[in-house]
Amino acid sequence: MSFDFATVMVLLVLVSGLIWAFDSLVLAPKRRQALTVLGDAVDVEVSDQVGRRPVLVEYARSFFPIFVIVLFLRSFVVEPFRIPSGSMMPTLLIGDFILVNKFDYGIRLPVLNTRVIDIGEPARGDIVVFRYPEDPSIPFIKRVVGLPGDQIAYYDKTLYVNGKPEKQTVLGTYTGVGAGSIMTGASLREENLVGVEHNILVAPDHRSLDIPPLVVAEGHYFVMGDNRDNSKDSRYWGTVPEQNLIGKAFLTWMHWDSKSGGVNWDRIGMAVH
Repeated sequence: MSFDFATVMVLLVLVSGLIWAFDSLVLAPKRRQALTVLGDAVDVEVSDQVGRRPVLVEYARSFFPIFVIVLFLRSFVVEPFRIPSGSMMPTLLIGDFILVNKFDYGIRLPVLNTRVIDIGEPARGDIVVFRYPEDPSIPFIKRVVGLPGDQIAYYDKTLYVNGKPEKQTVLGTYTGVGAGSIMTGASLREENLVGVEHNILVAPDHRSLDIPPLVVAEGHYFVMGDNRDNSKDSRYWGTVPEQNLIGKAFLTWMHWDSKSGGVNWDRIGMAVH
């Protein structure tokens, strides 16, 4: 079990809830009993002091509903992530802050990541955030190119799905900015992924990693970065199990890249697809 934000929030909910419950069930009755014993003759200041909740209990009562709301939203509705690398360029840039839909692929228990309500499955072309199979504490983001039962192959910088090459249209030469300027000169192409059109980057002089045909196992997904020659993905470490899925990226809500002057206002509010 990884000790991440969800773990922290669950612990905060439990601790604050237990403190509040202990006060309600044990301490509060004792305070009321003490006030009854003192009666009306006691000084008001003394009465207030006897009946006052402990500071720790006041904090627990105040923050418990906040912790519950934050845990609910991040576990079942939406969660923010920051893009730290260029593996999804040109779709997502280094410094993008994205929002991830947490319910499209089913309702999952926080921390355990076990799906308890089945709502849907990833579709080919979805950009998904998942727990890296070799270290589940690390979130990764890639595009789904192979569904369970698909035959996937990659030769000469071309993706093959079920024996058919996915068409690529050269759009020109890519010009990167800021932290992404290292990809300037790459070939910008549009790939038609079985009907899902999206842009990719290909480095013509970079030797590609070819993979022979393989069939994606049930409950697994084959994922690749849009920056095809600068992405460690299923070609290197295998497929993503269903239980590792976190959610589907759908919106860029902020972009910050110090190498390009800070905030890029043009990317704020962009849909991710």
